[in-house]
Amino acid sequence: MDVTLDSIRDIRLYQSRIGYRFSVDSLLLYDFVNLEKINNIADLGAGSGIVGILLAKKYPGANVTLFELQASLIRLAEENIILNSLEARMRVIKADIRDIKACHLSLVTCHCFNLVVSNPPFRRLKSGLINLEEEKAIARHEVKLRLDELIDAASYLLKVKGRFCIIYHPCRLSELIDTLKKRELEPKRLRFVHSNIFSEAKMILLEAVKRGRGGVKVEKPLYIYEEDGSYSGELREIYKSP
Repeated sequence: MDVTLDSIRDIRLYQSRIGYRFSVDSLLLYDFVNLEKINNIADLGAGSGIVGILLAKKYPGANVTLFELQASLIRLAEENIILNSLEARMRVIKADIRDIKACHLSLVTCHCFNLVVSNPPFRRLKSGLINLEEEKAIARHEVKLRLDELIDAASYLLKVKGRFCIIYHPCRLSELIDTLKKRELEPKRLRFVHSNIFSEAKMILLEAVKRGRGGVKVEKPLYIYEEDGSYSGELREIYKSP
């Protein structure tokens, strides 16, 4: 595989040169997690492992399980775990998230995670051009995983009062909230992400609690760019090494 070795914050990461590569979405999702303490984290559709590895660094007492379907990305995730010396606390499970209950009872106990995160494909199959490169197509379009299937898996894995954090597209916000509620995941925090102060929201960050009480907090907007096109101060802080 033709790869690059990249650095972000306090981690290093191998990535495919032509396949799926992480974007600002991954950093925003990682930063959105604000729990004081976490014991057990799952990343659904983990790709090359960036979000899980960043969270493992953020929470040094946590164990992290990465769920990924594509063999090429699994190999990268496994190498990245070793590269960042996290073998003792991280593992990768090859999994079709749609079949997570049936296929992995020997590897994963249901309702055992405090936190589940996901940066899933958010485009329906008939919306927009599907990328010819398979890794990118699966990451961006619902080729292998629909929203309801993702939420089913998250609810299955989470403990009662566990948290689910997702980054998604605002045009599907009502569908997302409806799907979460039907699976006992109550939206509790919501943040809109804008390119700049003049643009409409391009992404949303949402946290839901398993069997939580009703009531959602809408946080202040996050702006990616200043008026001059440079990264905003908040984005620079997110990217900065600790």
